[in-house]
Amino acid sequence: MSAYIQKLILQGEHQKQDFKFQVNDSRKIAKSISAFANTDGGKLLIGVKDNGVIAGVRSDEEFYMIEAAAQMYCKPNIDFAYRTWQIEGKTVLEIDIPSLSQKPCFAENEQGKWLAYIRMDDQNILANTVRLKYWKRMQSQAGTFIRYSDKEKLLLEFLNDHPFITLKRFCKLASIPRYLAENLIVNLMITGIIEMGQSEKHTWFRLKDPGDINNLEDFENTNGWE
Repeated sequence: MSAYIQKLILQGEHQKQDFKFQVNDSRKIAKSISAFANTDGGKLLIGVKDNGVIAGVRSDEEFYMIEAAAQMYCKPNIDFAYRTWQIEGKTVLEIDIPSLSQKPCFAENEQGKWLAYIRMDDQNILANTVRLKYWKRMQSQAGTFIRYSDKEKLLLEFLNDHPFITLKRFCKLASIPRYLAENLIVNLMITGIIEMGQSEKHTWFRLKDPGDINNLEDFENTNGWE
């Protein structure tokens, strides 16, 4: 059985896996649970350091803190599966968090605010307002009516010639306020015409099936984020 855990550890931290040396704050672990639940689901290995060294969990209290995170500090509550493994005399907790079919899952932070996170590579990132609007619209029973106005045409023509666009640039390009730009983009996301990309520092939008496009780094070098 140790070979199973060792194989997971060798994969390192990634989109669907995170290591936790210890759990001493339920609210902090709720952030990780929210991120996995709002993305593709994932696995927490508790008792493993960031470098993959097995330290083991200190006590049963750590499991109860994870349980509190999922039940008290996540909204909606998250049901998770778990297993314990004995490796070299040390206990590792394996926590499997499902991806929610209806997103988002919010986590309460230390200030009592409920925030939603997503998982990007090995980072937990705060979900932006466009993603929150997209999730809300996805849960709506009403259909999405798209009016192909000059603004939509302007956006799609730009994306035909460029690999991506930021919200700030689209607002300038279309001369519209941010909330209108967000709503228009969400409409096109709902219909599958464009998609959103996000990193820790940047959010961008691109055609869902762009074909051959320029490298994003090349576009960034031309002040593409402005």
